[in-house]
Amino acid sequence: MTSFSRILCILVLALGSFAGVAQANVVIGGTRVVFSASQGETTLRLSNQGKQPALVEAWIDEGNEQSTPNSTHAPFLITPPLFRMEAGRDQSLRILFTGDAAKLPSDRESLFWLNVLEIPPKPKQAADRNLLQFAVRSRLKLFYRPANLAGNPLKAPEKLTWSATDDAGTASLVVHNPTPYYITITKVSLKTADTPVTVNAGMVAPFGEQKIALPGVRNAPAAGTQIGFTTINDYGAADVHAGAIVAP
Repeated sequence: MTSFSRILCILVLALGSFAGVAQANVVIGGTRVVFSASQGETTLRLSNQGKQPALVEAWIDEGNEQSTPNSTHAPFLITPPLFRMEAGRDQSLRILFTGDAAKLPSDRESLFWLNVLEIPPKPKQAADRNLLQFAVRSRLKLFYRPANLAGNPLKAPEKLTWSATDDAGTASLVVHNPTPYYITITKVSLKTADTPVTVNAGMVAPFGEQKIALPGVRNAPAAGTQIGFTTINDYGAADVHAGAIVAP
């Protein structure tokens, strides 16, 4: 990584709180990456939909949002790692696994993060004046999926089990994931005491569980209460499911 690129990386991290005012012209062809261990590599397509060229740098980290290409130790190689994208052109990123598979769990997925940093060119008209530019960094989940995992990842959300609890006067749902796959839940809806409740959820790790608070609900919903929830599948699409609270 060049000194120039390193400085720009530090700049985008320092200005991260202003990312909402910056607009990315480089569009990523997906919202997540599923890396199949049996294939050993995968590709991701980028498209520069802007009217100017951009400098793009890509790397993978193990969960540190402050990571840089030099600080990460994720067992992957991206090629090309740093390149110029002309306006209106596409570029494929090739992602290869370079680590020791024996050091990762073989009975469940492992989670990594793909970073794509877009650095716009300096406007020509700004050569004689001060200018504040924003580099835009996108972070996508990368799921390393070992070969021969049990079950179908597209049907994994159907295996989730739900229970309810109340703690200090606030009710919560507890969702348990008995599968070897990460499951991303974007929304959960249910009806408690004739009051509809909709809350945001999150990602449930393989063989793990997550507690989801129900603001404004004091008593735990009864067993049998119907639940509707939305998950994101391997292709980035939303799938709608139904479940029910089971007795503790």
